[in-house]
Amino acid sequence: MRVDLAERGYDIDIGPGLLATVGGRVFETIGPSRATVVTDTNVGPLYLDRLLDTLSDTGIDGAAITVPAGEESKSVDGLIAIYDQLAERRHSRDEPIIALGGGVVGDLAGFAAATWLRGVPFVQCPTTLEADIDASVGGKTAINHPAGKNLVGAFHQPRLVLIDTDCLKTLAPRDFAAGLAESVKHAVIRDVPFLEWHEANATKIRSLNPESLTELVRRNCRIKADVVEGDEREERSEAVGRAALNFGHTIGHAIEAQAGYSLRHGEAVSLGMVAALDLSVRCRGLPDADRARVEGLLAALGLPVNSPVPLDVPDLLTRLGTDKKVRAARVRFVVTPRLGAVDWLVDPPLSDLEAAIARVA
Repeated sequence: MRVDLAERGYDIDIGPGLLATVGGRVFETIGPSRATVVTDTNVGPLYLDRLLDTLSDTGIDGAAITVPAGEESKSVDGLIAIYDQLAERRHSRDEPIIALGGGVVGDLAGFAAATWLRGVPFVQCPTTLEADIDASVGGKTAINHPAGKNLVGAFHQPRLVLIDTDCLKTLAPRDFAAGLAESVKHAVIRDVPFLEWHEANATKIRSLNPESLTELVRRNCRIKADVVEGDEREERSEAVGRAALNFGHTIGHAIEAQAGYSLRHGEAVSLGMVAALDLSVRCRGLPDADRARVEGLLAALGLPVNSPVPLDVPDLLTRLGTDKKVRAARVRFVVTPRLGAVDWLVDPPLSDLEAAIARVA
């Protein structure tokens, strides 16, 4: 499918076996003589040689930078390590950086691409469900700061996204389930029939049925692309803009940071959605039955609805004050007054916020 952003538009290729096409598609789209692949210590042993071979087969000289797996790499130190290797390689402005991995690798490599020589071409080859359906599409790149997740970043659209659904077969069940949080989020805020599809196909999804996986990725990418096309840089203040994609993320990011990233991103987002649904019931009239419905779906997909780690509520409230969704010193939450719709909730009563966090604690 196409993400229509005029001169910054790009294709998303989805299907099994697409890693074998990377070299040809990169040459067709960008035409480089060299490329640098950024991957991590988990993904590299599985797929790096295959990717470098397809680049070589197309006449592209590919080199690799491998970072330690995990959120800790998404840091200033991790970024500088990439810069050092780009400098040693003399990576030039017309040569793409290719991200091969999950959301951490995509965010880190994307921010390096956005800032090296003031911007070089970027290609996403996501290997996790979360990256397939969310992080690889839309051009958000970032590293973390001790004060919070993704606080230092840039918008830098990829030139191409290639999603090989076969890569999902090597994911640990916990990591696959974590990726489903973003899919439930998209359904809750934009597409009730898609929510019904999740409910009807939960068993097939969790068993990695090939047709269901392709449908899952395709529908999520279309939702994400539609939102990005309407609000590329999250500048629209109304809840129909790109910021609506933050549903579950404001509290979720705070939980993720407080837990020292021991939770998967999707697990934290699942907890954040449960809290956001509670705020929706308390402050926007969401029927309690709809909250229960979504919580039931999250549980059926293997996602947490109660935190597996202790939560420090006062610390979470402090962290919420530094979240990116703060505008003019006021904290905004994306809530849903009804399934398929979103609204802003600004500075809710402290008692309601504490109760929402307590629901997942």
